[in-house]
Amino acid sequence: MGRTLMACAASAAVATVGLAVSPAAAAPAATAAAAAHAKAAATAQAESGGACTAADLGTRHPYIKSSEVTPTITHFKGWYVTSGSTGSQTVTTSVQTTITVSVGLTGKVEGNFAVETLGKVGASLGLDVKMSYTSTSTESTAVTWNFRDPGYYGLYKGTKKVTGTYGSLNCNRVQQGDGSWALKWIEGSDTGSYTTYTALEEGAVRCEDKVPANSIMRKAQALLDCGSGTAAAEHPAGPVASAKAPATPAPATPAPAKRTAAKRAAALNCQPAVYKIEVPGKPLNWSAPLLANDGIRLRESTFMSAHLDNWRLCDVTERNGVIEAALWNWGNGGCATVPANIANQEQAYLTTATCAQDDLQRFSIYRDVPGSSKIGIQNKYTGFMMGHDRYADGELIRQYSSGRQDGTGTYTLTAV
Repeated sequence: MGRTLMACAASAAVATVGLAVSPAAAAPAATAAAAAHAKAAATAQAESGGACTAADLGTRHPYIKSSEVTPTITHFKGWYVTSGSTGSQTVTTSVQTTITVSVGLTGKVEGNFAVETLGKVGASLGLDVKMSYTSTSTESTAVTWNFRDPGYYGLYKGTKKVTGTYGSLNCNRVQQGDGSWALKWIEGSDTGSYTTYTALEEGAVRCEDKVPANSIMRKAQALLDCGSGTAAAEHPAGPVASAKAPATPAPATPAPAKRTAAKRAAALNCQPAVYKIEVPGKPLNWSAPLLANDGIRLRESTFMSAHLDNWRLCDVTERNGVIEAALWNWGNGGCATVPANIANQEQAYLTTATCAQDDLQRFSIYRDVPGSSKIGIQNKYTGFMMGHDRYADGELIRQYSSGRQDGTGTYTLTAV
């Protein structure tokens, strides 16, 4: 009788979040060949509505939502050339605008997701953009130019600044028109912005030169303030202070807004079901730490586990078939979280902390078709996917910007 009651409770718990349905409603298992084909197609090019497999549940890929290209002057100097000072000269310019490459909240380009995002930006615009963390302020400021005619020149370095927004493609179950289920790439919950730029070009321009509109050269010409007396006046050879106030350097990508250090403990609305988050088909599963400075690790459940391997879903919401929840641990009473001081880092470890209203403690859960309890887990604040480096007792659960492409970021949510 005891085993029967436990089995019934487990079935009811699974049904609570819709992780399983009757076998008759489950989608038929794909053949090995079809699954391999779908996996290869998804890996080659993840597209919204395209097929994915259970191994993709713990991964994500970017798609570009918007892009804007703006000619920008990064370095500039007004320079007067007299009839006796023509020829080749090297002029040290001043920094006008600083452009820093960044993707998302981290402010840096770390991990596969950021690189893939910038790669898609360049491909979609047909531009060769910077794909690593760098800044225009680090570029050399000297411009060497051969002045053939006397006059008032603007020596410049400039680039095409590229900004826009991206979205996240995640693998999740989707119900078909005939009532069956399939795994497809969907638009996930994570979005963000990016900034990058093309290679710097340099040159010299005068007020009387005819230049293309909305070009880098035209932007430099505007800095000469050609309608003022500065441009028309005679000057000794050398630098000229422009009548126009120098452009204020653009600030670097802002850091994420500071989060309140002391968070009010929240009264969680937890579902009654209790789960293990397991490596599919293997004995190791997520186990919360006993010590505050430790992380969530893969452990094997024993009578000594003290409920550290037992989790509840709390404050559950669902949007477009994707569950979002806090993960409350029965053993230590804390909620799974990425530590705030390392949240911007690739491979930051997962731990538990006092439960609070905090996006670092919220996770999106992407699910396999009904009949399977396989899931992928994504942190709401960072957008990173959860996974582990290798299958080993004591291995930390970490976050990866693109997830674990080898399938090790796919887990099972098993009712206990």
